[in-house]
Amino acid sequence: MLFSLWTFVYIAAAVQAGLLGLALWRRAANREANRLLAVWVGLTAIDLAVKAMFWHLLTPEWFRAYRFVALFPFLYGSLFYLYVRALTQGRAFRPRDAVHLAGFVVMLALNSYVLTMDEAGLRAMAARWLAGERTIGAWFDLPLFLYSLSYVVAALVLVRAYRQRLRQRRSDADRLSLRWINAMAGFQIAIWCLAIVQALFYLPVLNYGLLFGLIATWVCVVGWFSLGQPPVQDEPASAQTVAVDTSDEDSAPIDSSRYAEVEARLAQLMASDTPLYLEPALTIGQVARRSGYPEYLVSAVINRRLGGSFWDYVNRLRVEAVRERLGDPAETRTILDLAYACGFTSKSTFNAAFKRQVGETPSGYRRRLAAAAGSTA
Repeated sequence: MLFSLWTFVYIAAAVQAGLLGLALWRRAANREANRLLAVWVGLTAIDLAVKAMFWHLLTPEWFRAYRFVALFPFLYGSLFYLYVRALTQGRAFRPRDAVHLAGFVVMLALNSYVLTMDEAGLRAMAARWLAGERTIGAWFDLPLFLYSLSYVVAALVLVRAYRQRLRQRRSDADRLSLRWINAMAGFQIAIWCLAIVQALFYLPVLNYGLLFGLIATWVCVVGWFSLGQPPVQDEPASAQTVAVDTSDEDSAPIDSSRYAEVEARLAQLMASDTPLYLEPALTIGQVARRSGYPEYLVSAVINRRLGGSFWDYVNRLRVEAVRERLGDPAETRTILDLAYACGFTSKSTFNAAFKRQVGETPSGYRRRLAAAAGSTA
């Protein structure tokens, strides 16, 4: 039997996934996280290869393997969660993390009758499956979708908490905020939603070919983002500043009585001839060392006296610096050049911060100033 289009797509994607898994396993950056991702991608390679062989050969032996890999999605969501956790908290896989594989183990036990079925029974089941009987294995569709999607959501919660911790400690938080995780999660959610629709309603266009074609595309997306990702600076939850988790030390009277002097020292550092906020990758630790005060105290002052996170505080100062330069008629640099000169590392971050603080876009602000200057000339 000649390979169909989808069979060719599956085989090509399986080969790509296998090679990607090997590359990720050997990659030094984000080592623990990438090894988890390598296992996940490797399982996807096996999944696609088995499905390709089953649809090509249509033999009972491959149907047994087909039903086995049909349980792999019970691993995909949990592996994604463990991957994100390793990235954001630096936690490698440990024996007790095997609890996250429980969904697969339970479903494997419940489906063991298929894996141990004699050849005659397997041949009959395969014939019913090929005839389009949709009840085979349908009973675990809903648990599968809910189980896997819950892990994807849990991973996104981890990413959100990570970004909040970054904003408490770094002025360049957006540059390190793992935006590719959103793309990976979004692709998975789209695949799961398609699978849910396919399980509930029979629509010819939403067939298994399209579903696993999306999975093959997802492998390309994972390869694009994972091989190009920079080393991630993990932010363990235990390392959060007191701005996020207020400690007894922070609320002590001796410290609160020093808030005014710390605030004055910060103002001095940010208004000097070379203000600290001009440093693109400024961290709260660097500011604390320059100020001469403990980091927890500097963090408390920023959050309680100056409003918002460290990221908010520094970017407010940067926006004001850009505004000042835009108001200078002799300033000829582009808006983006000014933003970078004032410490911003991202155009999108600058535009969002400027509009939030000023109420209009940077270009609109410059045009308004130019128009006002022209009318008074």
